[in-house]
Amino acid sequence: MRIAYYTDQVYLHGGIEKVLAQKLNYLALNTNHEVYLITTEQKGKKHCYHITDNIKHHDLGVNYIRSKSYFSLRNLEKVPKHIYRLRKKLKEINPDVLIVCNYAFDFYFTPFICSGVKTVKEFHSSRYYYAKGLPNTSLFNKKIHQINNWVETKYNHLVLLNEDERKYYHSDNLVVIPNAIAQNPKKEIIKRKNIIIAAGRIATVKQFDHLIKSWALIAKKYPTWEVHIYGEGDKTLSKNLAVLIMSLNVPNIYLKGVTNILETKMHEASLYALTSATECFPMVLLEALNCGLPIISYDCPHGPRNIITNNKDGILITHNNITAFAKELSKLIDNTPLRAEMRKNGLKNISRFNEENIMPKWLQLFKNK
Repeated sequence: MRIAYYTDQVYLHGGIEKVLAQKLNYLALNTNHEVYLITTEQKGKKHCYHITDNIKHHDLGVNYIRSKSYFSLRNLEKVPKHIYRLRKKLKEINPDVLIVCNYAFDFYFTPFICSGVKTVKEFHSSRYYYAKGLPNTSLFNKKIHQINNWVETKYNHLVLLNEDERKYYHSDNLVVIPNAIAQNPKKEIIKRKNIIIAAGRIATVKQFDHLIKSWALIAKKYPTWEVHIYGEGDKTLSKNLAVLIMSLNVPNIYLKGVTNILETKMHEASLYALTSATECFPMVLLEALNCGLPIISYDCPHGPRNIITNNKDGILITHNNITAFAKELSKLIDNTPLRAEMRKNGLKNISRFNEENIMPKWLQLFKNK
């Protein structure tokens, strides 16, 4: 079987890129299938995550202008070239399955130029806020929503990350397959530091400002503890977060930028914190549990509750309640035996999402008609 994954790029650090690299490596190293990667704008840059040499990577060189809307004139001018090059590449590769990973303009035309190819569309973000705002949106946006629903029916399968997302879709081609993780727990004794770690792209949806404000409420009580936030993204937002830290005079919280050794940093830490507005199925929580980190997280739509076993390997906090977050974080810092018990439970519970349990679901989907 020829399997082709299709996305915009794999040079920027992010959840989609990490999940994609993991799937590619698993399929290339554990099956006899031919595995391909097609991108639209790799621009000759290196992969941000390791991808085995067995993968045949083809870049279409469309290079949309990421700072502009896909519907801007300059980007729309690139669409004919995009369609031509994608069609040509698919004819060359002749894949049995095409998996579309990201959500971009090509969502609208891909299923119509893939004659004879099974098309699978992945969705990596929650539609909670989109669905919540739909009744009050403009007639134009409601029409776009109807078009989106129709286009989604043209894919053979839509793959969602958790069951809670089903209610936001209107087609009968839905499949739920959560993200997987390659379990490689360290067997040696790890000396943990008094560090609370958070990671993700610097974007409004991650609400790192909530973590800063929460830490500000309790930081002076814990002078030997630190909060480390890893990630890159919106430069203006990064500056605003730094200003917020200074304006609140919050000690021991640091914006650490991007890192290529996040797993090592997790092994050094004692807790993982998540204060996002929404998360569909965050890989970073799987990684945290796999590194033996108890998690404190907002119960945001809808990923954390599908990963964390509340009060067993982590604590779910009422969404957007900064004060409650600070209170429960303080409890975890104070209770070393509880953290040890949660660490033990997390390393056990994470097995639900190991590759051996999840990837066969993908392989079966590829075989299904």
